[in-house]
Amino acid sequence: MNSSTGLQALEARLQQDLDLLELPAKAWVPPRQYQGEQVRDVVVIGAGMCGLAATAKLLLSGIDNIVTYDAAAAGQEGPWVTFARMETLRSPKTLHGPALGLPQLTFRAWFTAQWGVDAWEALDKIPKAQWMDYLVWYRQVLNLPVHNGVRITAITQQESLIALELSGAETGRVLTRRLVLATGRSGLGGAAVPEFLRHVDRHLWAHSADPIDFAQLKGKRVAVIGAGASSMDNAATALEAGAATVDLLIRRKEMPRINKMTGIGSQGVVHGMFQLPDSWKWKFVDYTATTQTPPPRASTLRVSRHANAHFFLDCAIKAVTQQGDALRIDTTQGEMTYDFLIAATGFANDFHGRSEFAALAPHIRSWADGRYRPEMGAPRASLLQAPDLGPDFAFRERQPGACPILAHIHCFNDAAMLTHGKVSGDIPAVSAGADRLVRALAASLFAEDVETHFANLQAFDKPELLGDEWIDSTPLLKQENGL
Repeated sequence: MNSSTGLQALEARLQQDLDLLELPAKAWVPPRQYQGEQVRDVVVIGAGMCGLAATAKLLLSGIDNIVTYDAAAAGQEGPWVTFARMETLRSPKTLHGPALGLPQLTFRAWFTAQWGVDAWEALDKIPKAQWMDYLVWYRQVLNLPVHNGVRITAITQQESLIALELSGAETGRVLTRRLVLATGRSGLGGAAVPEFLRHVDRHLWAHSADPIDFAQLKGKRVAVIGAGASSMDNAATALEAGAATVDLLIRRKEMPRINKMTGIGSQGVVHGMFQLPDSWKWKFVDYTATTQTPPPRASTLRVSRHANAHFFLDCAIKAVTQQGDALRIDTTQGEMTYDFLIAATGFANDFHGRSEFAALAPHIRSWADGRYRPEMGAPRASLLQAPDLGPDFAFRERQPGACPILAHIHCFNDAAMLTHGKVSGDIPAVSAGADRLVRALAASLFAEDVETHFANLQAFDKPELLGDEWIDSTPLLKQENGL
């Protein structure tokens, strides 16, 4: 099959589907300026999968005065070809992902258009680089307004608007009415770093989301903290780069083995989780955190096939001491010595951890600010830190009236999970999440401009009837009645 020809045919079918559905919808949001400066209707921060899905849904819904910024270079957005070190995605290849209900926009359509049905049937899991290629095509075929190499350095309020300070490929200030934070796994705070590493020289350890020169680990003794997917991926990469030994230091007494949420995955979970009482939301998320999602089987075998890989269970870390260019790690199984440590310890929702949120962080309400109640279950720090979001993914104020602009800033990333379910971080339900987000944005923008829309209603004067379609018989009736 000629992959180029096949892709061109797919793109033609996609365009036909869009035409049949009258998409993108006509633009309908009245333009706005502030002191002569253009005001965007929506700015999206982040052009990974969630950011692209949100941007595409906005455009298809007729909200086109938008822009999406990403600090990464084009084709480097998200984790797929940067700090994601797995070989394939763990999600089934058949999931629709960010296709937004358009069959020709699915990964499956993109793949089979280039390599055919037989290749699709033979495919097990999607290689991560190929998923990135698909997302690049997704952005291009929908002509999404993504600006790369642009970093947001500050977010502040400018009367009723949001002011963004830009650096990098574009500089200066951009004003917007709504802001969507599609900032991925790092959510709002960035990497979660254990306290025992905070005073250790950075050349001796890295977080699993950091850039790591694995070639420098050849012949080294490496420790990896954790038993999740990123732990396995980083351990395997170190082993494949020639590390002398790689030890996985796992606090749990047993490896997690069952992916609980996958077992109950359904449209009921996607659409129903958000509607549940808070006590049930807490119960679901707390239980899945307690049981923990296991690493994929293939990722674990990728590690264990190396004779110099060791799994140490019931091995919690008590302290880490730097000794020259080595680390002495005191664990519940005794002391161990390493040349380098990789902390696969996830991410935190510490709003104070990122400078661009400095003006907002003190005002953002979290579940710890009253939404969590002791009768829900044991307090879990990672859940207490989660932002308390509205039905439109918008932040809520800790103190009402202190930072009203938060109602126009929408948290469309992994940090929204406790409030909204897993619709803004993973492949299975991202289209449903984008639809929920954009429906809410469209409604709020319409309501905010209601006077303009009503004035347009009154001013609309294009006649549908020209006056020559009928004859008024009332005068004749009056004559016949002698009036």
